[in-house]
Amino acid sequence: MPRHDPIPPDLERTALAWARYKALMSWMIAAAVIAVLLALLYLNLSGTMLGVHMVIATIAGVFFTVLLGTALMGLAYFSSHSGHDDAANTHEDEHDLR
Repeated sequence: MPRHDPIPPDLERTALAWARYKALMSWMIAAAVIAVLLALLYLNLSGTMLGVHMVIATIAGVFFTVLLGTALMGLAYFSSHSGHDDAANTHEDEHDLR
């Protein structure tokens, strides 16, 4: 019979992991803004015509790509540090598959 996913027992550990994740994401927003500015500077210095659509596409593309990558990687670390992985790896009934 399928069982529900276990809830991590240590709520203080989970709260600390959420705080670290939120701090990481706030720094990554700043990094995304810097990446956007550097991309726009590079395009401007390369002599490319920067129309309004090109600027909007560059801003959206670079900003959301940096945020998506860091958010997904941060969630992997969050899962590890919050205890979700520990609770999911417990095997009450292991079967021998020889």
